Amino acid sequence: MNGLEISPFITDLPKVELHIHIEGTLSPSLRWKLAHRNNVPLAYATYEELLASYAVTYNHRPEMNGDKSRPTFFEAYFAGCQVLCQEQDFYEMAMEYYTRCQQLNIRHCEVFFDIQTYTRRGVPAEYALNGYMRAQREAAATLGVTSYWILCFLRHLPAEEGMADYETARPWACLADGTGHNLFRGVGLAANEYKRPPLLFEEAFQRAVADGLKVTMHCDVDQLDHHEHIHEAIFKVCGGRGADRIDHGLDAYSRPDLVAGLKERNIGLTLCPHAYHRRQPTEVLFPKIQFLWDSGVKFCLNSDDPTYMHNVWIDGAMQKAYTYCTFSKRDMRQLAINGVEMSWADNDVKKAILAELAAVNVEET
Repeated sequence: MNGLEISPFITDLPKVELHIHIEGTLSPSLRWKLAHRNNVPLAYATYEELLASYAVTYNHRPEMNGDKSRPTFFEAYFAGCQVLCQEQDFYEMAMEYYTRCQQLNIRHCEVFFDIQTYTRRGVPAEYALNGYMRAQREAAATLGVTSYWILCFLRHLPAEEGMADYETARPWACLADGTGHNLFRGVGLAANEYKRPPLLFEEAFQRAVADGLKVTMHCDVDQLDHHEHIHEAIFKVCGGRGADRIDHGLDAYSRPDLVAGLKERNIGLTLCPHAYHRRQPTEVLFPKIQFLWDSGVKFCLNSDDPTYMHNVWIDGAMQKAYTYCTFSKRDMRQLAINGVEMSWADNDVKKAILAELAAVNVEET
């Protein structure tokens, strides 16, 4: 990982992860297994060829003069989704991630998922929803990892389609009237946001808010109209109330009005340092993160799509910030606390994790 070793301090730190796409945790070994179990053709004759395909640094900005000679990130990501066909597949993928959470000292996570990827090719929505719900409950009971999920509308698809799939998934939500199955507690936006501003999905956001759910949305780095998207997320969506969180949002650093808006409205950012480090040099990227910290913007650190991003998980993302910013152990603990405070976990869960973090030794040696 760029020549870095993960320090024992980072390894042992209790963690909360708020920016993780479940399909971005699909391991090559599970993908290979599910492809054969479900008779899904792969573009790779051997497992070794499949494994090698994950080593490519995918550039998923071809529309902005990126490298068009290789598969984009999204092409690789959605190709992996094709092996998910049955409820058991979704359950196994989620349990594989939850097991990793336990190994990484992740106490609570909030996981992005969608159903549009699957319903569009005839996979019933309940296969994904029930598979994830079964894993969610098993992980809490056997691994000590609590979670809520976040239903994402796919940015490149029609907003009306996302709204229809929200109605399909709604019985699995944490509904204000207490009738839902408590799988997901928020909605978000994911996939390619090129020329797809957040306000296109305002009707769905308002519907979710009326149901008692939280709202977040991706405002990715180095994207066309990135400042305008962040501005909408802070000041325009949800009837002007703004999002509860913003995923990524790093580019706010270069606009004083956006920095001020994030602070005034107490909107936290879920940053993913390694995801950006694939495209930006160390000396360019980490001063931006440092600037947001020094400016008082609240954020936490996360992994994003680790199996498609050099297998760098949350501990690696945190280690990069710890190494390349001027963060102390006390600062890193505060970033972990930020994650707890920004989360939509139940109050008793938050209290327990905060007590753990309070006991962490942050004295410099």
